[in-house]
Amino acid sequence: MTSQKQATSIRLRYHADLQYDVRSPGCDFIFNVQAARTGQQHVVSEKLEISQPVQPQYFVDPATNSRYLRLRADEGPLRVYCETVVDLLLHRAPAASLPEVPVAQLPAGTLPYLYPSRYCQSDRLHRFAFAQFGGLQQGYGRVQAIRDWVRSHVDFVSNSSDGNTSAVDTLVTKQGVCRDFAHLMIALCRAVNIPARFATGIDYGADPALGPPDFHAYVEAFVGDGWFMFDPSGTAIPMGFIRLATGRDAADCAFASIFGSVEWKSPLIGIEPIAGADGVRRMPEHCDDALSTDAAERL
Repeated sequence: MTSQKQATSIRLRYHADLQYDVRSPGCDFIFNVQAARTGQQHVVSEKLEISQPVQPQYFVDPATNSRYLRLRADEGPLRVYCETVVDLLLHRAPAASLPEVPVAQLPAGTLPYLYPSRYCQSDRLHRFAFAQFGGLQQGYGRVQAIRDWVRSHVDFVSNSSDGNTSAVDTLVTKQGVCRDFAHLMIALCRAVNIPARFATGIDYGADPALGPPDFHAYVEAFVGDGWFMFDPSGTAIPMGFIRLATGRDAADCAFASIFGSVEWKSPLIGIEPIAGADGVRRMPEHCDDALSTDAAERL
């Protein structure tokens, strides 16, 4: 990033209400619904309610700051409710100021996001990606071009994919939901040697025509000296994304992993901007700047 960096501060409040009917005794759950604590994402307050008298365990992935809640539930109803207020300090930089980083100069922590993964088979898309994007000028603009290509060639169709749908499948069918858009963009970025990772979160600004609020999947690509957000599905406002988890693909970032027999209801999600510490309510908005999820001390 350059001396032209700026920061935008926004306070958001979200809730996630998860309800299950546990059909087997001793059913194990691993949840990832709590906001990650990072240099630019500060958890102001958090309320977590679990309907059963269980002994939850909490742990944090030191590499990604993803927070995990593990519990064993008894037969019967189970409700997990999380309500959180988050301050976002969004780093902004002119898109033209962000170059791609040669592989030899990439920070070690970015290297796992160059490789193929379960849902992002970049090795199978190498030839296609170089034919489409290999001749473009390198930098943030090339990542934008990949995002725009995915957005214009894939249709958002609810319930058009499942847990087995990969980036290659999405390229063939040309339809999917947010996680499918993200997997395809990630695979194409990696195929041209740009580190890219999968992110899950709560998003503000989604079109109500797409259905009730839900968890969202988007992309973070490493350009310049940090990770920058991209939303290939184009369904929400990146300035209003609260990060829950990051990983190689959706296999690393499920909001709930269940080990046992369970019936579940669709999660009830809500998010809204609220007044910050200064009393000002700032609304997320679309902007032309690149938005970074790097730590605040990089400014």
